[in-house]
Amino acid sequence: MRQITLNVNSALDDVGLTAGVAASLAEAGIPCNMVAAYHHDHVFVPSGLADRALNLLVALQGASALAMRKY
Repeated sequence: MRQITLNVNSALDDVGLTAGVAASLAEAGIPCNMVAAYHHDHVFVPSGLADRALNLLVALQGASALAMRKY
C-alpha cells in the first residue's frame, strides 16, 4: 500500500470529503482505505495503482478549484 496525504483545510463538521474521494477512486477502479485525521486525511491505495490514484486526485483538485471560482 502507498499513502497519499490530502492537504485540504476543511472544517471538522464538513461532510462528504472522504466519501467523494473514495467514490472517485472507486469509479476509476482503484480500491482505497481512507483515514480521516485531525490535520490531514490519508488515502491508502495499492502500490501499483498509486500513480494513477495521485493523478486522479490532482485532476479532482483542479476541477474542485475551478468549480469554487464560479461561486
